[in-house]
Amino acid sequence: MSATTTAPAPPSAPVENHVGKAGADTRISPRAHVRHTAALVRRNLLWIKADMESMIDAVLMPIIFTLLFVYVFGGSVGQSLGGGRDEYVQYVIPGLMAMMGMNMAMGVGTGFNQDFQTGVMDRFRSLPIARSSVMVAKIVVELLRMLVATAILMIVALIIGFSVESIPGFIASVGLAMAFGVGLMWIFLTMGVVMKSAQAIQGMGFLVLMPLQFGSSIFAPTKSMPGWLQTFTDYNPLSSLADAARGLMNGGTPIAHDVWVTLIWSVALTAITAPIAIHKFRTKT
Repeated sequence: MSATTTAPAPPSAPVENHVGKAGADTRISPRAHVRHTAALVRRNLLWIKADMESMIDAVLMPIIFTLLFVYVFGGSVGQSLGGGRDEYVQYVIPGLMAMMGMNMAMGVGTGFNQDFQTGVMDRFRSLPIARSSVMVAKIVVELLRMLVATAILMIVALIIGFSVESIPGFIASVGLAMAFGVGLMWIFLTMGVVMKSAQAIQGMGFLVLMPLQFGSSIFAPTKSMPGWLQTFTDYNPLSSLADAARGLMNGGTPIAHDVWVTLIWSVALTAITAPIAIHKFRTKT
């Protein structure tokens, strides 16, 4: 009876850690970043498909805002513009479109925080994927929701009499609103990491965003406002965004200054808050 001898298996090669001790994703290639982001975007879209109630705000908010401001304030504010409700429609719709990104930004912060509470982010943080991909995927999905909200807003606007003077200007104004929305989304993603609850993010968001919304030229001209408030609106980036969208879509007014101011704000917000958000996400315990 012969004995069979088995040679010891060679030691397995060490598995390369793509994440690192602090969750750094410096070893992940740009192609892997894109692949990870695309997979997470698909995951988020499938989640929305399974829970269509999450689209209620994107669907109903532009309808409610449009009808509310046009038919409640349109007559009186339109007279101050030298016309009536029709004049106000041309004024307020570009402003409402500029506001879409701000409202979507709050949603991305609260959703990100809720993912932490449910343990989803712990799962993502344990995988060898780019940390930034998780956050970029959230922004991409919110931008898609913003496009849906903008499309609904424009359908309602056209029904009540809004006219677009320049299609390229309309496309440019949508792009400008999305660029500014991305900067705001990075702020709320940071809040989603560092704050303890979605309710806290909503409360802080309303405290900051409400003065920015109503202390701007989104809903009404600023000429009748007190001097101190006019000063605030002059430096409010939402005023620049609304005026730029208005000029791009309606024409007839200089827009170069407002476009550049909005772009500078967008780039500055993203450049400052994106690294902070990613760092906080990597180091969160």
